Amino acid sequence: MPLSRRQHTVLGLIIVCAFQFLFFYTPILVADALAKEQDNITIDAVNKSEADPIVAALINQANAQTDLTTADIVASTTTTTEKTVAAEPKVKVIGTSTHVITAYNSDPAQTDSTPCLTANGFDVCKHGVEDTIAANFLKFGTKVRIPDLYGDRIFVVRDRMNRRFSDRVDIWMLEKTDARQFGVQTARIEVVEVIN
Repeated sequence: MPLSRRQHTVLGLIIVCAFQFLFFYTPILVADALAKEQDNITIDAVNKSEADPIVAALINQANAQTDLTTADIVASTTTTTEKTVAAEPKVKVIGTSTHVITAYNSDPAQTDSTPCLTANGFDVCKHGVEDTIAANFLKFGTKVRIPDLYGDRIFVVRDRMNRRFSDRVDIWMLEKTDARQFGVQTARIEVVEVIN
C-alpha cells in the first residue's frame, strides 16, 4: 500500500525520534541503572557483613585505608605549611624616614657609559630583578622596604645618585615606561635587618 506524502513525513519523524531516543537517552538510562546496581551491591555487602565476619573485616579495612589517607593528607598539609612559615625570613626594622622617591633605568642618559653596572659593580641587567635602589645617605648592601608603595618587598642599596640628591631614593626598573609612570613620589622607607 503506497503512503501519502504526509504519512511518509510522519513515518520519517517517528523513525528519527526513535533513533534519537536510542542514541541519546538509552546510554544515560543504562548508566543510571548501573549506578543503582552498584549501590545495591554495596548495600548487600554491608548487609552480608553483619552475617559474614570476613566481609566485615574487608569493609573495615577499606574504611581504615580511607581514614589513613585523609590523616596523611592533613599531616602533609600541616608539614608543608610549617615549612613555608619557617622559610620566611624575619625582618627587624632598624629605622624609618620619609624621602622623595624616583625611578631610573639602565639608560646611558640616566646613568653613565656602563648603564647595567651599579656604583658597587652589581650587574642589574643580568640580575633582572627590580630590587636595586640608589641612595647616597645609606651604605651599600643596606636593605630597605618601602611599605606604602611595595609592602614587604625588600630592596638593596647598590647604586648612587648625583651628589645634589643627598636625601633621595632612586628605584631601578626594567622598563623605561614604568620609571616614567612612577614619577616623583614621597614615601616612608624602613631600613631593615633580615634575620635568618
